[in-house]
Amino acid sequence: MEAMQELQELEELEEREPKRANLSLALLGNNEIGLLRTLDTGVVRELWGRTYNADGKPDWSHLYPYYHPDIVFQDSIQRIEGIEEFVGLCERLTQRCQSLHMQILSIAQNSNIILMDWIMTMAFTKYPPNPVYGSTKLTLHEDGRIIAQRDYFDLWGAILDGIPPLKTPYRRFMRRVFG
Repeated sequence: MEAMQELQELEELEEREPKRANLSLALLGNNEIGLLRTLDTGVVRELWGRTYNADGKPDWSHLYPYYHPDIVFQDSIQRIEGIEEFVGLCERLTQRCQSLHMQILSIAQNSNIILMDWIMTMAFTKYPPNPVYGSTKLTLHEDGRIIAQRDYFDLWGAILDGIPPLKTPYRRFMRRVFG
C-alpha cells in the first residue's frame, strides 16, 4: 500500500518538477521503499564528489542506498559480497586513512554500465599522501541500484611508488619486462 502511495507521489513530482523527475523507487534496507535519484554519469559524479569531503575523511553513508543488497565489489585486493560486507569495507578504509580524496577524470555510460577513471590520493599515518590511478566499472541492477562494482588499479605501483628506495627499481623492472 505504501509503495503505491510512493509511486503516486513520484508521478505527481514528475508532473510538477520535470528536472527532479530523475527519481526512482527502490526497496531500501528493512523493506522500506524510498526514492532514489536515477544513476547516470552526472548523478554518480555528484554523489562521489560528496563522498570525499573537505576534511579528507570519506563518508559513504549517502551512497549506501544506491547499492543493491547483493552487491559484489571486487578490486586488486579482495572480493566482497553483500551490502553488510561492503559497508564494513568502506568503514575500515575510513578508519585507516588520515585523508582520502578522489578526482574523477572521465566518466561514461552505456546502458546499465558506468565507467570512470580517477585519481585517489590517500594519506596514512607516517606516510605522505600517495596518488593511486584507477578505473571503476559500475553495473546497475534492473532496479537502478549498483549490483556490481569492479575497481582496477596498480596496487604494487601505488605501494612501491611511496617507498623511495623501491620506486626506481620497480619502475625499471616494469619497463624492462612489460614494455
